[in-house]
Amino acid sequence: MVMPQIKDPIGHLEMRAPPNAVVARGVSKTYGDVEALKNLSLEFPKGQLTSLLGPSGCGKTTLLKIIGGLLEPTAGEIEVNGTPVKGPGPDRAFVFQDFALLPWANVLRNVAFGLELRGAAKSEREAIAEKYIAEVGLSGFEKAFPHELSGGMRQRVGLARALSVDADVLLMDEPFSAVDEQTRRKFQEDLLRLVQNENKTFIFVTHSIEEAVYVSDQIAILLPRPSRVLEIIRPAIERNKNVDNIRRDPEYLDIVDKIWAALRSYVE
Repeated sequence: MVMPQIKDPIGHLEMRAPPNAVVARGVSKTYGDVEALKNLSLEFPKGQLTSLLGPSGCGKTTLLKIIGGLLEPTAGEIEVNGTPVKGPGPDRAFVFQDFALLPWANVLRNVAFGLELRGAAKSEREAIAEKYIAEVGLSGFEKAFPHELSGGMRQRVGLARALSVDADVLLMDEPFSAVDEQTRRKFQEDLLRLVQNENKTFIFVTHSIEEAVYVSDQIAILLPRPSRVLEIIRPAIERNKNVDNIRRDPEYLDIVDKIWAALRSYVE
């Protein structure tokens, strides 16, 4: 099958579109009289990071939870690797904004917990957990408890836990919003490295235009309730170069301005 070609938002680069890991078709969600999502369709390319970006209350987290199988859509469907979503599954893993760690368990046990629930042997799950603890830069803290860690370190534990279960799709709900700006920038750099090194699909909710442009292969701009897709943007930024240069890249600056111009009238 010949894969379709797409154009970047500035219109000067053509690229081959990868296959989709996740597809949302005509998804709607109503809470009583409140229509959160309305006939929303969106494709998430395999092995890439897609950001969901839009004003507060536009349904970003609702869509993420529907993809994760934590909420049922009122209408429409989600497919992951061609299979309709009927609930949570091992092909998807969450990284939560509030860390969601077990306070009574040390770092090693927290990271291995998903594997423990799946019945993996202790030696196997601890070996996998240790690998991802090192991957997120926490080697030496395996025996520490959540209350002994900074907010940034706790978020790294949550990310390592999501990676350890080897899900195809990682769902990230504003994972960096609770940390300081310096830690947030370091997390963004680490996330770029993970996207390059891990053969996984990342779906990333953020309120930050700059963050979305920095980390994303694809950005879906969502309108306020009832949420629909306003525009899809694919930043043509070379991220394999020095990450320090990305924020000075003219393409980065142009797309930040483009997105703000698109969203300005929707921000209260």
